[in-house]
Amino acid sequence: MKTYVVGGAVRDELLGLPVQDRDHVVVGATPEQMLAAGFRPVGKDFPVFLHPDTHEEYALARTERKTAPGYHGFVFHTSPEVTLEDDLVRRDLTINAMARAEDGTIVDPYGGQRDLEARLFRHVSEAFAEDPVRILRLARFAARFPDFTVAGETLALMKKMVADGEVDALVPERVWQELSRGLMEAHPSRMLAVLRDCGALARILPELDALWGVPQPPLHHPEVDTGVHMMLVIDVAAERKHTLAVRFAALMHDLGKGITPPDKWPAHHGHEGMGTKLISAVCKRLKVPNDCRDLALMTAREHGNVSRAQELRANTIVTLFERCDAFRKPERFADMLAAAECDARGRGHETHEMRTRAYPQGPYLLGALGAARAVNAGEVAARHAEQRDRIPEAVHRERVNAVSRWIYSAARAGTQP
Repeated sequence: MKTYVVGGAVRDELLGLPVQDRDHVVVGATPEQMLAAGFRPVGKDFPVFLHPDTHEEYALARTERKTAPGYHGFVFHTSPEVTLEDDLVRRDLTINAMARAEDGTIVDPYGGQRDLEARLFRHVSEAFAEDPVRILRLARFAARFPDFTVAGETLALMKKMVADGEVDALVPERVWQELSRGLMEAHPSRMLAVLRDCGALARILPELDALWGVPQPPLHHPEVDTGVHMMLVIDVAAERKHTLAVRFAALMHDLGKGITPPDKWPAHHGHEGMGTKLISAVCKRLKVPNDCRDLALMTAREHGNVSRAQELRANTIVTLFERCDAFRKPERFADMLAAAECDARGRGHETHEMRTRAYPQGPYLLGALGAARAVNAGEVAARHAEQRDRIPEAVHRERVNAVSRWIYSAARAGTQP
């Protein structure tokens, strides 16, 4: 019985990166021997065990056979006769198909070290084509390692998988799992670029794929192309280390521009409302968590208003707060402003200037919200106890007055953003 560290831990060690988790493969053992050694079984589809002390995962070396479309259609086989090379050949990429023996020796039968040096994503074998999740995983790795490129033969294989309908067999939960993980990497735009290059984006997120080739006014969008703009925006969100909900909102904010009438281009009047319908459909299809869905809908609907914040009247601002439920959920409103700021900064090619210039709209609206929230709604309601139907209007009016005073005071003091 021999054990090896495999996969991402070996890859990251060779890249000089910190290792978060270590997975192990055990060669020459049976489940009974693992149990006798104190390992605890956790695998459902094939024997995986937790080490009694470190709780790291140890999987018996295995082979697999494709039996049905999608990524669930596999039969796994384990036995003491399965070799390490047999196990590694079923893995997705050469850089993930290396192992480190207990004496520190690197076992690299498929050229993983060569491809690490060349900064290449290359599939290990034609078995890559049997699991469509591997397309998503490779795209996610591209977001993590942006200086890597996809080997030509691997990209060709991915395109064939899309053409053969393998991607259509992906279940929504797995698509969202990989998409959300990719959004949390350092350069999520690379994930989208890879998915688009192989044609998978048009299958799993056609609403997003439709943005490429849609022009915007060059005065406000020097990058012109809406798809390029969206990639800039999502990378700004990652650069600022925003939460998943903010990054997803940044990804979805301009979805409506993909269905505005071409005869009106490069204008996109009404794209905000059209975008909310598309976002709702995407979130329902992919089973997106409610917090991500709600923030994406709010951002798509309101990012145009946020950009014009300093032109809005006090009454319009308070109505915006009410529509966004900002009095009950100020943190979510602040997240929406963060996503809108990413939209403002993700423009043009002078990215440093765009990403560091002042963005007054956020502080402006947060200051106004603070003034409106300072109004004691309970006291206002008590003054109108005999006319309860007028309480909402009275509270709204008091908040408008408070915002008006704040705007005037800030302007007089020269502190208005």
